[in-house]
Amino acid sequence: MSGTLYGVGLGPGDPELITRKAARLIEKATVIAYPALAGEASLARSIAADLIPETAREIAMNIPMTVDRGPAQVAYDLAAVAVRAELDAGRDVVVLCEGDPFFYGSFMYLYARLKAEYAIEVVPGVTSMTACASVAGLPLSARNEVVTILPAPIFAGSETDGGPARVLEQSDTVVVMKLGRHFGVVRAAIDAAGLTDKAVYIERASTPHEVVLPLSQAPEKAPYFSMILIVKGADPWL
Repeated sequence: MSGTLYGVGLGPGDPELITRKAARLIEKATVIAYPALAGEASLARSIAADLIPETAREIAMNIPMTVDRGPAQVAYDLAAVAVRAELDAGRDVVVLCEGDPFFYGSFMYLYARLKAEYAIEVVPGVTSMTACASVAGLPLSARNEVVTILPAPIFAGSETDGGPARVLEQSDTVVVMKLGRHFGVVRAAIDAAGLTDKAVYIERASTPHEVVLPLSQAPEKAPYFSMILIVKGADPWL
């Protein structure tokens, strides 16, 4: 019989936000897989490090972070081959994923490649979005309010299509994720929409390196693991 593949969400970075189910699976794992940038330590592994058995076989999936999707697709193809070999040998594989596996999570690419052949269980995790809302003290939505999530790269074309600008204007709450090198154009769009005073900048939520600031006071550069929350507060919370 083939093994079972588990996609395990680890939450945004604080090990205490790992769910009990995820912790149990990791502690019992015989094979652990996780994404990593070539030549760098894996963030996913560092979150769960205290739970990983010393006897577990580890598969580091080296995923390049490039604009071109081709290299990453090849990397996931190779990772699927390595994971498939373990599953075919009857061993369960626990794949670690920052945040939630199906919310901008790396696990979804393995899932797409293996779902037709193997039993797979996805264990949800605390998302970076909800972690950021918590540390910023900003309820994301109430009653019929609309929340829109925007990946920062789409702002690069906002001068021509105007899509992000319309979303900024129309949504009650806007979450802009994966800032990185796109931070400048995102910040300019928010300022042009007159929403800077309602925007909060958060980076590395729930970790020792957490930063929470009004957008007007944010640094000039932002890491990939950062986001902006815009909560217009139309609904009376009290």
